[in-house]
Amino acid sequence: MKYVEVALKRPFPSSQLKWRKGFKGGKELVYIDARVVMNRLDDVFGTDGWQTQYQNMGDRMICQLSCRIGDKWITKSDGAGDTDIEGDKGGISDALKRAAVQWGIGRYLYYPNAFDSSRNPAEWATPEGYDKLMAERNKKDIDKWRKEYENALEKQG
Repeated sequence: MKYVEVALKRPFPSSQLKWRKGFKGGKELVYIDARVVMNRLDDVFGTDGWQTQYQNMGDRMICQLSCRIGDKWITKSDGAGDTDIEGDKGGISDALKRAAVQWGIGRYLYYPNAFDSSRNPAEWATPEGYDKLMAERNKKDIDKWRKEYENALEKQG
Protein backbone atom coordinates (compact mmCIF):
# COMPACT_ATOMS: atom_id res chain seq x y z
CA MET A 1 0.00 0.00 0.00
CA LYS A 2 1.36 3.40 -0.91
CA TYR A 3 1.94 5.87 1.91
CA VAL A 4 -0.40 8.43 0.30
CA GLU A 5 -3.20 5.88 0.35
CA VAL A 6 -2.40 5.03 3.98
CA ALA A 7 -2.48 8.72 4.90
CA LEU A 8 -5.79 9.32 3.16
CA LYS A 9 -7.43 6.29 4.79
CA ARG A 10 -6.01 6.93 8.26
CA PRO A 11 -8.81 7.22 10.84
CA PHE A 12 -9.49 10.55 12.52
CA PRO A 13 -9.15 11.29 16.23
CA SER A 14 -12.51 10.98 18.00
CA SER A 15 -12.46 14.74 18.64
CA GLN A 16 -12.90 15.35 14.89
CA LEU A 17 -15.93 13.07 14.55
CA LYS A 18 -19.54 14.17 14.80
CA TRP A 19 -22.68 12.12 15.39
CA ARG A 20 -26.31 12.58 14.32
CA LYS A 21 -29.50 10.60 14.14
CA GLY A 22 -30.06 8.78 10.86
CA PHE A 23 -32.98 9.24 8.47
CA LYS A 24 -36.31 9.52 10.31
CA GLY A 25 -34.62 9.18 13.69
CA GLY A 26 -32.85 5.94 12.75
CA LYS A 27 -29.58 4.65 14.16
CA GLU A 28 -26.83 7.09 15.00
CA LEU A 29 -24.45 7.98 12.20
CA VAL A 30 -20.89 9.19 12.51
CA TYR A 31 -19.50 11.76 10.07
CA ILE A 32 -16.81 14.37 9.51
CA ASP A 33 -17.37 17.90 8.29
CA ALA A 34 -15.92 19.38 5.11
CA ARG A 35 -13.17 21.30 6.95
CA VAL A 36 -11.79 18.03 8.33
CA VAL A 37 -11.65 16.70 4.75
CA MET A 38 -9.86 19.86 3.56
CA ASN A 39 -7.32 19.59 6.38
CA ARG A 40 -6.60 15.95 5.47
CA LEU A 41 -6.10 16.92 1.83
CA ASP A 42 -3.77 19.79 2.86
CA ASP A 43 -1.80 17.44 5.13
CA VAL A 44 -1.34 14.79 2.44
CA PHE A 45 -1.00 16.83 -0.77
CA GLY A 46 -0.18 20.35 0.42
CA THR A 47 -2.41 23.34 -0.27
CA ASP A 48 -1.43 23.36 -3.94
CA GLY A 49 -1.73 19.62 -4.50
CA TRP A 50 -5.51 19.30 -4.66
CA GLN A 51 -8.42 21.18 -6.15
CA THR A 52 -12.18 20.95 -6.59
CA GLN A 53 -14.66 21.82 -9.29
CA TYR A 54 -18.42 21.76 -8.80
CA GLN A 55 -21.13 21.17 -11.32
CA ASN A 56 -24.91 20.99 -11.06
CA MET A 57 -26.36 17.83 -12.47
CA GLY A 58 -30.13 17.93 -12.17
CA ASP A 59 -30.88 18.42 -8.48
CA ARG A 60 -27.44 17.19 -7.38
CA MET A 61 -24.17 19.01 -6.88
CA ILE A 62 -21.21 17.03 -8.24
CA CYS A 63 -17.76 17.59 -6.78
CA GLN A 64 -14.74 16.71 -8.88
CA LEU A 65 -11.88 16.28 -6.44
CA SER A 66 -8.49 16.28 -8.16
CA CYS A 67 -5.24 15.43 -6.39
CA ARG A 68 -1.70 15.55 -7.70
CA ILE A 69 0.21 12.32 -7.16
CA GLY A 70 3.73 12.65 -8.46
CA ASP A 71 3.32 14.60 -11.70
CA LYS A 72 -0.21 13.37 -12.50
CA TRP A 73 -3.55 14.91 -11.59
CA ILE A 74 -6.16 12.27 -10.77
CA THR A 75 -9.84 13.15 -10.38
CA LYS A 76 -12.57 11.30 -8.52
CA SER A 77 -16.15 12.54 -8.32
CA ASP A 78 -19.34 12.11 -6.37
CA GLY A 79 -22.38 14.20 -5.64
CA ALA A 80 -25.13 15.08 -3.20
CA GLY A 81 -28.43 16.89 -3.21
CA ASP A 82 -29.22 20.02 -1.23
CA THR A 83 -29.61 19.45 2.49
CA ASP A 84 -32.62 20.40 4.60
CA ILE A 85 -30.39 22.36 6.96
CA GLU A 86 -28.12 24.43 4.68
CA GLY A 87 -29.58 24.03 1.18
CA ASP A 88 -27.01 24.64 -1.59
CA LYS A 89 -24.11 25.07 0.85
CA GLY A 90 -24.90 21.73 2.48
CA GLY A 91 -25.05 20.06 -0.93
CA ILE A 92 -21.62 21.45 -1.83
CA SER A 93 -20.10 20.27 1.47
CA ASP A 94 -21.74 16.85 1.19
CA ALA A 95 -20.53 16.46 -2.40
CA LEU A 96 -16.96 17.21 -1.27
CA LYS A 97 -17.21 14.69 1.57
CA ARG A 98 -18.61 12.04 -0.78
CA ALA A 99 -15.86 12.68 -3.35
CA ALA A 100 -13.30 12.42 -0.53
CA VAL A 101 -14.65 8.97 0.34
CA GLN A 102 -13.74 7.97 -3.24
CA TRP A 103 -10.15 8.74 -2.20
CA GLY A 104 -10.54 6.72 1.02
CA ILE A 105 -10.99 9.68 3.38
CA GLY A 106 -13.44 8.67 6.09
CA ARG A 107 -14.43 5.48 4.27
CA TYR A 108 -13.97 3.48 7.46
CA LEU A 109 -16.86 5.44 9.03
CA TYR A 110 -19.23 3.36 6.89
CA TYR A 111 -17.91 0.00 8.17
CA PRO A 112 -20.46 -1.62 10.51
CA ASN A 113 -17.88 -2.73 13.09
CA ALA A 114 -15.93 0.53 13.26
CA PHE A 115 -17.81 1.69 16.40
CA ASP A 116 -19.74 -0.01 19.16
CA SER A 117 -23.15 1.09 20.43
CA SER A 118 -21.45 3.46 22.90
CA ARG A 119 -19.62 5.26 20.06
CA ASN A 120 -16.27 3.73 21.00
CA PRO A 121 -14.06 3.02 17.98
CA ALA A 122 -12.59 -0.38 17.27
CA GLU A 123 -8.82 -0.35 17.79
CA TRP A 124 -8.14 -0.29 14.03
CA ALA A 125 -10.51 2.71 13.70
CA THR A 126 -8.20 4.95 15.75
CA PRO A 127 -5.09 6.69 14.39
CA GLU A 128 -2.83 4.75 16.77
CA GLY A 129 -4.49 1.40 16.11
CA TYR A 130 -4.34 1.97 12.36
CA ASP A 131 -0.64 2.83 12.52
CA LYS A 132 -0.02 -0.36 14.50
CA LEU A 133 -1.96 -2.41 11.94
CA MET A 134 -0.04 -0.86 9.02
CA ALA A 135 3.30 -1.53 10.73
CA GLU A 136 2.31 -5.17 11.29
CA ARG A 137 1.16 -5.58 7.68
CA ASN A 138 4.46 -4.15 6.48
CA LYS A 139 6.39 -6.35 8.94
CA LYS A 140 8.10 -3.37 10.56
CA ASP A 141 8.63 -2.00 14.02
CA ILE A 142 6.03 0.76 14.68
CA ASP A 143 8.66 3.49 15.12
CA LYS A 144 10.49 2.54 11.92
CA TRP A 145 7.20 2.38 10.01
CA ARG A 146 6.07 5.81 11.28
CA LYS A 147 9.39 7.37 10.28
CA GLU A 148 9.16 5.94 6.74
CA TYR A 149 5.51 7.04 6.54
CA GLU A 150 6.28 10.61 7.64
CA ASN A 151 9.28 10.86 5.29
CA ALA A 152 7.19 9.65 2.34
CA LEU A 153 4.47 12.20 3.07
CA GLU A 154 7.01 15.03 3.28
CA LYS A 155 8.17 14.13 -0.23
CA GLN A 156 4.56 14.03 -1.52
CA GLY A 157 3.28 17.28 0.01
